[in-house]
Amino acid sequence: MIMTPQPSGSLPDRTLYERRESEVRSYARSMPRQFGRAEGVWMHDDQGGRYLDFLSGCSTLNYGHNHPVLKRALLDYIGADGIAHGLDLHTGAKREFLAAFEELILKPRGLDHRLMFTGPTGTNAVEAAIKLARKVTGREMVIAFTNGFHGMTLGALACTGNAAKRGGAGVPLTHVSHEPYDGYYGPDVDTADLLEQRLADPSSGLDAPAAILVETVQGEGGLNAASPEWLRRIAGIAKAHGALLIVDDIQAGCGRTGGFFSFEDMGFTPDIVTLAKSLSGMGLPFALTLLRPEFDRWSPGEHNGTFRGNNHAFVTATAALRHFWSGGDFRRDVERRGTLLEARLARIAAEHGFETRGRGMMRGVNVGSGELAATVTAACFDAGLIIETSGAHDEVIKVLAPLVIDDAVFGAGLDILETRIREAMAADYAVAAE
Repeated sequence: MIMTPQPSGSLPDRTLYERRESEVRSYARSMPRQFGRAEGVWMHDDQGGRYLDFLSGCSTLNYGHNHPVLKRALLDYIGADGIAHGLDLHTGAKREFLAAFEELILKPRGLDHRLMFTGPTGTNAVEAAIKLARKVTGREMVIAFTNGFHGMTLGALACTGNAAKRGGAGVPLTHVSHEPYDGYYGPDVDTADLLEQRLADPSSGLDAPAAILVETVQGEGGLNAASPEWLRRIAGIAKAHGALLIVDDIQAGCGRTGGFFSFEDMGFTPDIVTLAKSLSGMGLPFALTLLRPEFDRWSPGEHNGTFRGNNHAFVTATAALRHFWSGGDFRRDVERRGTLLEARLARIAAEHGFETRGRGMMRGVNVGSGELAATVTAACFDAGLIIETSGAHDEVIKVLAPLVIDDAVFGAGLDILETRIREAMAADYAVAAE
């Protein structure tokens, strides 16, 4: 399959953005286009350029852009003057979502968690989770992990490892201990053992935790994937020491790693799960904190928010659940496509002595340096492929293609990635030979 050539004309005028938009903007700097339309796996700019999306809103668009089933559901709801904003009032849209989530997600997995509708972003869900854990246990300390990312508000940011993100807080970020993630010291050091030793030793200086907060795959931290065995150990450690286990499934959930939850079939059940990103199915802001009933100790209104219940998102999320998760076909297709991705990235990595990272449809290649990764992703964008990086030094090129992508289109996008890595490596060799 041949990708659509990009127009060679001048770039759109960006002076308004540069004059009025905050310097905090980031993606727009490496993708200097004005986008106007998107459908399926494609984004279109206002100069006729078409781009294959391997970023998917950082896993917010697992079902692609403007999926017709979800779009139709939303248009019908708006056309019928359905409730858009209702605080936490009962609405038909909320009821339909609760019924679908109970029927298609919770019951088939033997889960009895309650649903807490937080503010509309992932960091809101994490804030609610750690706040509840502290309330339930009466403790302050939260254990998070190296290279973890959990959000940008102060509580979630305290649990985030990235120094640049933490530096923006402006105040001390406390009551969190960042312990080594699975594999942090290499394959010969069991970091679960290290954590157990620290918690068992009353002189280690590590206070008894309210919660252990973990991602099964670290999306922003470099696609580090914890083993099921390590995660089971962490779950057991949390239980043994009276801490609540929180799984942050904001980027790895909603099918990205195969199952609806990233921890499925691993032999443990989290006390709390945070969801956002692709939960709405269509990019609408929507976040959720799942909690075991025995830990639902909130007083009415004790934790609230103006947008704790986006009814438009309830509608599209319900449509997504019923369309994609009412049987096993979608999961099997995602798992099959993840195997294809694993093989292609392994081939690319082997050619250059790199290593692959991740799990399912959440995978990437560690090219060794942020500079090389930036060169490759910029060249991919020039060829019509949107793809980004992650990791402590932005050294991992991360593939987050929509889960519904056609195999041929998927292969064409991976061809671009493979070619641009090969070209970048050839250029490096040429410079080194001079």
